[in-house]
Amino acid sequence: MNGHRPGRLIGVGVGPGDPELMTLKAVRAVGEADVVAHFAKAGRGGNARAIVTPHLRPGTRLLPLLYPVTTELHRHSPAYRAAIAAFFDGAAEAVAAELDAGLTVAVLSEGDPFFYGSYMHLHVRLAPRYAVEVIPGVTGMSGCWSGAGAPIAQGDDVLSVVPGTLDEAELARRFRESDAAVVMKLGRNLPKVRRALAAAGRLEGAIYVERGTMPNAACRRLTDKPDDTAPYFAVVLIPGWRSAVAATAVEATPPAAVARLAP
Repeated sequence: MNGHRPGRLIGVGVGPGDPELMTLKAVRAVGEADVVAHFAKAGRGGNARAIVTPHLRPGTRLLPLLYPVTTELHRHSPAYRAAIAAFFDGAAEAVAAELDAGLTVAVLSEGDPFFYGSYMHLHVRLAPRYAVEVIPGVTGMSGCWSGAGAPIAQGDDVLSVVPGTLDEAELARRFRESDAAVVMKLGRNLPKVRRALAAAGRLEGAIYVERGTMPNAACRRLTDKPDDTAPYFAVVLIPGWRSAVAATAVEATPPAAVARLAP
């Protein structure tokens, strides 16, 4: 310590992409923070930073936390785990240096900080040492099913949130056993997810949504998507509410609310 009273760490959920879906508390936290830290790839500002830009106070210092390049490594390999652990260790210490200077640091997280959010890796490293507050956010998946007009679950439906990084056989098992499902971490896993849905007999009801709530949002039935490319901010929805409403949700969504993908 340098003699100053340690600062305060705030994990801020900034929602799924539409800046108007930030909570009032999140807007206030971002506006009052001395430092706003955000995760991003090298050379990019990141979606979370773009979402909060209208709410930044002049003079607020930005602290980019840049992910390492690990595309050549398998996610279960020791090298991948070591690279990611080292990155989060370094990111936590960069934030800790600001906290030790007595500053309030808001760490941004798309969606909710504790739902597949990178912030949680800083939280477990820093919460034992500093005053911490976590501000929940609207999840990306709820933004997607709302934008698609697709009721996802009701009554006794069981909803599963499934990462597309799972092995194909495991994906198919999860799809068979769940009434409703949301597939996260799509990207390059889309071909595998499509095959698993077909094997589970769930492909016909699947809805593809990318960049939900953002200006360039797009939505269609997965069977109508002609290619297997998908951005990181894409999900597949498998509604569990088996009604005419769920079955026709995509067709009924107004064009102004959800843009169609070009064929």
